[in-house]
Formats: sequence, structure tokens, C-alpha cells
Amino acid sequence: MVTTVETFKNRDSRLLRQRGFNLIEFYNFGKITIDGKTYTNDVIIFPDHVEDGWWRKEGHRLSINDLKDVVQATPEALVLGTGYFGSMKVPNEVREYLKSKKIDLIVENTKEAYKTYNRLAPTKKVVAAFHLTC
Repeated sequence: MVTTVETFKNRDSRLLRQRGFNLIEFYNFGKITIDGKTYTNDVIIFPDHVEDGWWRKEGHRLSINDLKDVVQATPEALVLGTGYFGSMKVPNEVREYLKSKKIDLIVENTKEAYKTYNRLAPTKKVVAAFHLTC
């Protein structure tokens, strides 16, 4: 039986975290709500917590160092939201580095990436990193 996000929508967020994911309830330019808490800074969503205020060394250009905590978490996949309009760039060296660590990389604008995360998180160990503006 495949578990879907809909199965969990009305359950306690603590139970969701015990199952290894945080539910994204809402996203729009500059704002995301995860398990009932709203964030207005870029975030990294780990299975057991949310890192608020994620900032990249070069802002709109992702580097390997920007993802050191993600790699240490050893996810099966990283869902990367590049912003409302997709302004954040993901260089090939970052893509190759994640591939060498056997982390599947899914890159989408954040409008789509949060939906992908919600779809994958109930069945895989997924981390998401979201740029909320631009």
C-alpha cells in the first residue's frame, strides 16, 4: 500500500515527524507553512526538523558548501526549490557532487518543488531546500 500525503493531512504533525517527514501546508512568494508554522526566510526541511534562515554563500548561486548539512543527513533525495520564478542557479559541480553521494536531485521552481516534496516525503528519506522569493 502506498502512503500519500492526503492520508496524513488530518494527523498530528508530531506523528508525521516520527514517520520521517514534515508536511508543507502552504507556499506562496516569500512564505511557507510547514506543520502549522509559517516561515518567511529560506528553509531546509529535514525529516526531523526545519532549519530556518538558510542562506547561500552566493545568494542565487548554489554551492557545495551550502549543502553540507544536507549531505550529512544522507537523504535518498534532495528536492531543491529555486525560488518562485526559479532564480537560484544550480551549477553542474553541485549536481555531480550530489550524484557522487548517491543523492537524487530534483530541481524545480519552489511553486512546484513543495508539491514534489509532499508527494515523495511519505515514502522516501527526503530533504528539501527552498528559496522562497525570486
